Amino acid sequence: MNKMLMSCALLAFTSAAFAAPETAAPAAKSAQQNKMVSCNADASGKKGDERKAFMKECLSAKPAAPAATPQQNKMKTCNADAAGKKGDERKAFMKTCLSAPK
Repeated sequence: MNKMLMSCALLAFTSAAFAAPETAAPAAKSAQQNKMVSCNADASGKKGDERKAFMKECLSAKPAAPAATPQQNKMKTCNADAAGKKGDERKAFMKTCLSAPK
């Protein structure tokens, strides 16, 4: 009787483990997948070696670096002006420099 109970428990456990997974929402596309979709759309009309070369170039292209924001430019300027200052003196200078209006 004990062996039969163990067999049933084992069967139930393995059945649950190998059951078909519930359908989940599709995962969001990765940046590379989005790039592939975009490059494929841009390559329409191209065939053979021309398409292959285009896809290679398109997929290996790096995105353009974003332009620096005004705050980043201000930080660069303040950092340059703070050269030679250390500790509390630098901290006080940076605080006033960064909070000053343009």
